[in-house]
Amino acid sequence: MLSRVADSIYWMSRYVERAENLARFADVTLNMMLDLPSGSPEQWRPLVSATGDDKEFFERYGESTRDNVIQFLTFDCEYPNSILSCLHAARENARSVREAIGSEMWEHLNQFYMSVRDAAGDPEALESPNNFFQHVKMSSHLFTGITVTTMSQGEGWHFARMGRLLERADKTSRILDVKYFTLLPSPRDVGTPMDDLQWSSVLRSVSGFEMYRKRHHGITPKRVVEFLVLDWEFPRAIIHCIDHANHSLHAISGSPKGTFCNPAEKRLGLLCSELAYAEIDEIIGQGLHEFLDAFQSKLNLVGESIYQTFIAMRPTDLPAGERQVARV
Repeated sequence: MLSRVADSIYWMSRYVERAENLARFADVTLNMMLDLPSGSPEQWRPLVSATGDDKEFFERYGESTRDNVIQFLTFDCEYPNSILSCLHAARENARSVREAIGSEMWEHLNQFYMSVRDAAGDPEALESPNNFFQHVKMSSHLFTGITVTTMSQGEGWHFARMGRLLERADKTSRILDVKYFTLLPSPRDVGTPMDDLQWSSVLRSVSGFEMYRKRHHGITPKRVVEFLVLDWEFPRAIIHCIDHANHSLHAISGSPKGTFCNPAEKRLGLLCSELAYAEIDEIIGQGLHEFLDAFQSKLNLVGESIYQTFIAMRPTDLPAGERQVARV
């Protein structure tokens, strides 16, 4: 497979997953605001913090009001990680590799992008934002389903799955990190119904509330963290995402799982092993923020290694006329 094709498929999948997660976070926050005793604008600030782009938001918008945050995360074409920008990038990546993906994938993604683009120009689109965010989530699910059921499960399919899972693991870690430090308005609320409500919102933001309740009767911070970080079976738990991404990485390279033949496999394998042997008491003991911050840094290094291993151009001693196109 051409390296440019692998890169486009990988980022196509990541951008769609990123758009879905932004829709999830915004939709859950909207619903949570209905149950809070007061609609404090500060409840929207953690949503911006979860993106890691606080500085850009406050330079351009100032106050973290409902309308400002939703506009920034949804339709701001100057913000490269808004839902509209992500879907535009995903569509452009898909356009460049139409020969490598199914026609159903392209047609759905193209329609998905145009529906969001049209909503961006409609002043009434965000009068009922829950419906819009539900549309984004369902369209993303449909795209994933089309990919799984129509794309041959070769290198391209594994690049798509790896991109989707790495993005999902990153966003799960970010929303969990933000909740632990900034979502709770006051220490007095710890252990109160408001605390339960907000931890429930974290579970709902990853569609994990029902699955969590099947495992546990009560909602406690320790159990929620353990579920979202170390549950092998829940598809949005960090360890589940990293393990399956590691499987796809080895499927691409052909090396046996448990070994490595390139820096990407080494780094992702180490990260998977650290999670496999981690215990929730150790994570809480060292500090959840410190653990998640280190995880995000290591995940960024994994992404860089994937690029250097499979995508980056390498110098060659061959004459210019004899150079071959890079392949993964």
